[in-house]
Amino acid sequence: MSDAEREAQWRRWRSVADLYHACFTGLVLTLVSRRGTSDAAEFVFNVFRRQQQERFVAGLSKLGLAHLPPAVAAAQYHYLSNWIGGVHVEYMVESDRKAWIRYPPPRWIWRGTAICGVPGEVSKAMLRGWHGNNGIALGHPSLGFVCTKQSVDGQDGLEGYYFDYDHPLEPDQRVVFARHLEAPLFDPAQAPALPVESWPRPRLEKAYRNYAMEYVRTAAPVAVQLFGPVDASYLLQLTGKLIGMQSYDELAPGLGETGRDAAGFARLLQALLAAQGDDVGLHDTGDGFDLRQARWTLLDGIGDAHPACIRILEGLVEGLAAACGRRITARLSSEVGASPLVWSVR
Repeated sequence: MSDAEREAQWRRWRSVADLYHACFTGLVLTLVSRRGTSDAAEFVFNVFRRQQQERFVAGLSKLGLAHLPPAVAAAQYHYLSNWIGGVHVEYMVESDRKAWIRYPPPRWIWRGTAICGVPGEVSKAMLRGWHGNNGIALGHPSLGFVCTKQSVDGQDGLEGYYFDYDHPLEPDQRVVFARHLEAPLFDPAQAPALPVESWPRPRLEKAYRNYAMEYVRTAAPVAVQLFGPVDASYLLQLTGKLIGMQSYDELAPGLGETGRDAAGFARLLQALLAAQGDDVGLHDTGDGFDLRQARWTLLDGIGDAHPACIRILEGLVEGLAAACGRRITARLSSEVGASPLVWSVR
């Protein structure tokens, strides 16, 4: 692969990352507006708890942090793992028992104006889902998280510190709030860094894409389990369609397919599915185009994946088609849950 081809591939991966990032943020906002703060907070809690249980301990070893004191290891994990995903985050250590993390504005997860629609309880649910469970995952129940600021509450970032207490914590003590405190200033020279030899740019670019996609991988089955397949199908498809309609103009140049007819959209869809890691073939049927997607690999290995999970991808494709051209239709013509997935573009 030439340098130019490699750069083009990385642009496509980053376009996919932006799209999936928007899908997750959009799904949270859909839940806030359609189901209310309580359901949205429960959803966010379950998404982040599930990710924490699947990724945190394994990630410590992958990032070379498993040997560190619990508070330091947890904070460095957030710093490095989020840095890989393109999230601006700061790390400040005071001692082996106390280490800060800070997510300064703009917040990655609540991109742009989305932050105005996120209640404080939803942000707290994220902290309780992940940050408050790190001590338990490490077998160190005296580790807790003290939150000092929340961006969604109008403060200048989300910040707090891991602290290793001298006694096991009760569940309601694992995340507490101390708004009168403020993090030390960030010194990049004191922050941890990834070993360049084991994290070359191709690996980082792919990890950047996967970081955003992982949110949808986790969110879709959580939505189905919480709200049931009927309600979740509606919420997932609606979110996907809205995000697709809003994202086409940014996505198309990144994928290198800007044609505004059915043929152009079919090529864009092929490029999108390939860039997200799927095996897809494009066929001219004479009256339109069919795309055969072997499977949605994003859901590989998810034991509780329900056929309704595909609705967010289905909505996304419909929305992108609508934004590409009013007379273009794109639909999933194969039975939901069947493989391969067959997309019909007319």
